Amino acid sequence: MEETRLARALRERRAAGLPLLDLTASNPTQCGFHYDEPGILAALTDPRAMSYGPDPRGMPAAREAVCRCYAEHGAAVPEENVFLTTSTSEAYSWIFRLLCDAGDEVLIAQPSYPLFDFLAQLDDVRLRPYPLFYDHGWHIDLSSLRERITDRTKAIAVVHPNNPTGHWTRVRRELEELCAEHGLALIVDEVFLDYPLTGAPGMSFASGEHPALSFVLSGISKIAALPQMKVAWIAAAGPQNQLAPALERLEVIADTFLSMNAPVQCALETWLRGAGAIQDQIRMRTRANLAALDEVLAACPAVTRLQVEAGWYAVLRVPALGRDEDLAVRLVEECGVSVQPGYFFGFSGDGWLIVSLLTPEAAFRKGVEQICTLFAVPR
Repeated sequence: MEETRLARALRERRAAGLPLLDLTASNPTQCGFHYDEPGILAALTDPRAMSYGPDPRGMPAAREAVCRCYAEHGAAVPEENVFLTTSTSEAYSWIFRLLCDAGDEVLIAQPSYPLFDFLAQLDDVRLRPYPLFYDHGWHIDLSSLRERITDRTKAIAVVHPNNPTGHWTRVRRELEELCAEHGLALIVDEVFLDYPLTGAPGMSFASGEHPALSFVLSGISKIAALPQMKVAWIAAAGPQNQLAPALERLEVIADTFLSMNAPVQCALETWLRGAGAIQDQIRMRTRANLAALDEVLAACPAVTRLQVEAGWYAVLRVPALGRDEDLAVRLVEECGVSVQPGYFFGFSGDGWLIVSLLTPEAAFRKGVEQICTLFAVPR
């Protein structure tokens, strides 16, 4: 794959030993948070891991820990409806294989995380975007979504809260009714569920009734801020006449790829039980950075941020003086600031920058101030 201009600019700046304020930070283990290192690592020494007892869905004790996690969000999830995977990426792949033949379609919101495109290509599935629109907050365009359903459509996917727009999906009933009407499955990615920026956490789609076949995804990459430990899961639900055969087929897929490794399954209960401490640190950081962002932008009217409710990111609207890639390169070369240009996430047009609220606070404020210098009005 050919190196992009932005990647080259970043590589050359680092090679020159020049300072770089990274406002794209997405790896919590590199962002200065305090982890209970002894407790996290000790959980990997559980002697149960020395016995090989493969279960395609995952060890019952580990699945029970996931169910308790959902219970804290008001969702009663049966253990037998949970499948453990090594990542949400693997979970998507299993669900695509379950639902789709080559050339079938899954509808997914745009803007959204670009990884989905690669995952779908690997499984010979076509992603068809449906639009989000912004009007005092982000919304799903339900009429446009309906128009995109074809005889090859097998599922609708949502991210709750969305990455990177950070909005909660508030049209659950409408989505479920649409899926039930057309015989589609609903795929819901909830990895950022525990990170509200305003108010309380949103309600999990795993809760309540499920008129359509549904697959809710999450994992400890975000819940416990442990992306290196590779534990995720699928929580399935839906009408019994659809759910039962889906669980059977999903078990065949899981069994074909063999169960995930025993040490992390044995450790999962401990890691989930201790997740609150790291979540508190992350919420404190992201909320502080959001407040700092508003404070800096108050003196820079040319740059605004869009409303964000949850997650780790903020979307900036800047004057579209050229292509977003050119602006991102200029920020690296002239200001020593790394940001994500909007087209990475499928934003239409130019004038979009995405910044990570996970960035250490001093670096975040300085980086935003540097962004504003490009748009300062001369006096």
